[in-house]
Amino acid sequence: MIKRIVSRKIIIASLALFSLFLLSKFPRNELKNIEVSTIYTSNNDLGSIYLLNDYNLLSLTNISVSSNNILKEANELLDILIKGGKGEDRIPSGFKSIIPSDTKILNLSIDKNTIKVNFSKELLDVDKEYEEKVIESIVYTLTSINGVDNVIIYIENKILSYLPKSNKYIPTNLTKKFGINKIYDITNIHNVDNVTIYYLSKYNDNTYYVPVTMYVNNDIEKIRIIVDKLASFPSYQTNLMSYLNSNTKLLKVEEVDKELKLEFNNYIFNDFDTKDILEEVLDTISLSIKDNYDVESYSIIVNNEEVYKNTL
Repeated sequence: MIKRIVSRKIIIASLALFSLFLLSKFPRNELKNIEVSTIYTSNNDLGSIYLLNDYNLLSLTNISVSSNNILKEANELLDILIKGGKGEDRIPSGFKSIIPSDTKILNLSIDKNTIKVNFSKELLDVDKEYEEKVIESIVYTLTSINGVDNVIIYIENKILSYLPKSNKYIPTNLTKKFGINKIYDITNIHNVDNVTIYYLSKYNDNTYYVPVTMYVNNDIEKIRIIVDKLASFPSYQTNLMSYLNSNTKLLKVEEVDKELKLEFNNYIFNDFDTKDILEEVLDTISLSIKDNYDVESYSIIVNNEEVYKNTL
């Protein structure tokens, strides 16, 4: 998924450069006699949005957005999250909106890296099981916009800090640490930590990514939990998948200058001879690291050789 987005941009840029090269080969006076055929390309980029799948799990999908302006993009994505909203016809098959249909976006503003969004009271007009998921969807969608790290939600000018049906208090300043599709694997209230892991799921022939925030009773390095869970079968959700070989072992973890260095055994490879790593494996690791670590890149090392590096 990540590679495809980058490849699309490279192709568009290459076509533009090639066109300029061809034009430079003609003298100026000959250009008048040339019939120029213009190739129009969309300025739209892809925005990340978290919609419900058929299993009622919030899932990462990509939708074309018409603006690189933070507030315009935020408003556009929120419209899609509202049932029956302006962007409902843009939702991919197999997914659905989660915010109640009568909800209005009263105001939207940004202060440094924090988006403040003021909704009408209908935002919480949902069944108890969806109340927290509504907040998760908003927070994960908005914090996926480049330049946004925090979200403050208002209900008719009052900061939302309590979910009445779930009977839960929520932080005023919301980040991805709030979690999504939460699973509680704890036996006591001590040493509780959470880690978000991205799995794959499938609709027809299309694969997409589903984040799961696990609450656990240990102080193990988060990346070790991520690799361990991706290499094992997720028993709590049979519709979730991972393409990481079950024999894969994370041998060493080191963070140097905002880079996470991960040393694996050979089973990280899909093919030992070509040293190929599946794109789906790289994506699940990349997405999981991005949600759990404050680093700028990570690299994969096998047998003392760096075989992959990705800037997040």
